[in-house]
Amino acid sequence: MAHVHHRTAHVDGQTVFYREAGDPAAPHVVLLHGAPASSHMFRELIPRLAGDYHVVAPDLIGFGLGSTPPVTEFDYSFDRLADFVEAFLDQQGIDRYSVYVQDYGAPIGWRLALRHPEHVRAIVSQNGNAYEEGFVDTFWDPLWQYADTRAPRDAEPLLQALSEAGIRWQYLHGVPDPDLVDPDSWRHDFAQVSRPGNHEVQLALFADYPSNVAMYPAVHDYFRSTQVPLLAMWGRNDRIFGPAGAEAFHRDLPGAEVRLLDGGHFLLESHLDEATPILADFLARTG
Repeated sequence: MAHVHHRTAHVDGQTVFYREAGDPAAPHVVLLHGAPASSHMFRELIPRLAGDYHVVAPDLIGFGLGSTPPVTEFDYSFDRLADFVEAFLDQQGIDRYSVYVQDYGAPIGWRLALRHPEHVRAIVSQNGNAYEEGFVDTFWDPLWQYADTRAPRDAEPLLQALSEAGIRWQYLHGVPDPDLVDPDSWRHDFAQVSRPGNHEVQLALFADYPSNVAMYPAVHDYFRSTQVPLLAMWGRNDRIFGPAGAEAFHRDLPGAEVRLLDGGHFLLESHLDEATPILADFLARTG
């Protein structure tokens, strides 16, 4: 197994924590995590890829072990999070890469691709939405309500999703054998989002989520015009982003590869051994 380095970079006045492994001269693979997670979600995947690739997994601002400035000092939006990932990659000299996106990582990845399509060699979307068909209404309706009103009463269901029980559900639902999921995964996330001021950070991003949907037509145009190689590797039992979101990639990318595995939202926690060869085969052909 390759050594995984745990590092920090200073980007535009903020600290970006990142995990890195592999030869920097090898093809680059960038891993972009979802919410309420961090690069911690890739801790077991990184060494499996690092023999053939230079793998980098940064924490988004407000998540993980990097900077989490209060909402009074930082404009938490998906545009701003993408700005910092873009600046981080520029600083690292990574200008041609395959990108693996999950959950929040997807709208960050789409922004990077729209800004610099020439930088993206291939895309792996693991439960990372680009189509409205992927939204499971029972999970998303409270978020749309809050984004519309910003009312404290409408924030309550979203704050419940940030409780330990709510995060545990995100990790365990749809997993045939929940005992495979390490409890440290959701406890790690819960500790991070429970830091003072972080609930306000998460609410700001919930409120901005409609900006991602508004961007979808441009993303679809990008898919059609570039025919970028894409693997949608999805937990078919996900009740946040349903499998219809994976199948929808075929609309604009007829050659997209769709693999539905018998897992949930955080697929790598329970199906790493099944997912790794699928991912490695795709990257070997495209990356």
